[in-house]
Amino acid sequence: MNEPTLDEPAGSAPAPGADRGAKPGPAESPGWERATLEKLAFAALTEQRAARRWRNFVRLAWLAFLVLAGWVVMSHNGPGRDNSTPHTAVVEIKGEIASGAEASAELIVAAMRSALEDEGSQALVLLINSPGGSPVQAGIINDEIKRLKAKHKKPVYAVVEESCASAAYYIAVAADKIFVDKASIVGSIGVLMDGFGFTGLMDKLGVERRLMTAGENKGFLDPFSPQTDRQRAFAQTMLDQIHKQFIDVVKAGRGNRLKETPDTFSGLFWSGQQAIELGLADQLGNLDFVAREVVKAEDLVDYTRRENVAERLVKRFGAAVGEGAVHAIKSIPALR
Repeated sequence: MNEPTLDEPAGSAPAPGADRGAKPGPAESPGWERATLEKLAFAALTEQRAARRWRNFVRLAWLAFLVLAGWVVMSHNGPGRDNSTPHTAVVEIKGEIASGAEASAELIVAAMRSALEDEGSQALVLLINSPGGSPVQAGIINDEIKRLKAKHKKPVYAVVEESCASAAYYIAVAADKIFVDKASIVGSIGVLMDGFGFTGLMDKLGVERRLMTAGENKGFLDPFSPQTDRQRAFAQTMLDQIHKQFIDVVKAGRGNRLKETPDTFSGLFWSGQQAIELGLADQLGNLDFVAREVVKAEDLVDYTRRENVAERLVKRFGAAVGEGAVHAIKSIPALR
């Protein structure tokens, strides 16, 4: 007796004329799986190509936008008038004086050169509002002011807004005259090196600092390591030397106008009115006053070099590429 199957009801007989050995129909012909896979593959490739074209379009659109934005910003970044007409050139020195900052020697020196090279500029005014910064950057600017004055035979004036302290005053003393507001902050002729020491706290917490160096003084500024008397004396000698350089620059720049007191080079700072009395500044006056009454050229042209949007984007892009390169290098297996 035949057992029932899932294909045929129990006890049913084959239909008349049915051939159990018949071949599959066209839908089940050999190779249909391959054809289906090829269609799916081609569809995926088409979709990928469309997505790639769209990404490229978006990237090109952003690139065109950034180029246009950069052009617009840079076109408004320079002086907006005919520089052959008589005018007072202005270069701003604002914020921290440091490499890579807007008040860096690179940007300020370039701006001063452009200002004094223009035939229409009658004088250069350094508009200062800075608490100080790097003595190296300030020294470079100070030297360049003296060189440019001798080369172009044009006066250079410093006009102080809120603050002209430390490295900013280092720059200002190279000017022919220093103008201040009565409430400006001027001076701070000194040098400092600051930091922290955590050795006592580490001892109380039972924390051990494991610092390995080649050279006994290599880590003497490490805040987690004790500082010896010899190391402290070495650092103080270096600070005293830089302080003396600062003092020499002030004396050379101010000359007989300086009324030296025991506090002059102590690091103290004074109001603008006091600075005039001490010979650290010359007289009260703002930018408009200097252009109108001193330079006799009321038209102001700003030569300040500022980092524009396009430059910031380029720097960020370069930083991102550099970071990617570092990660790629780190991913390479080390030889052991």
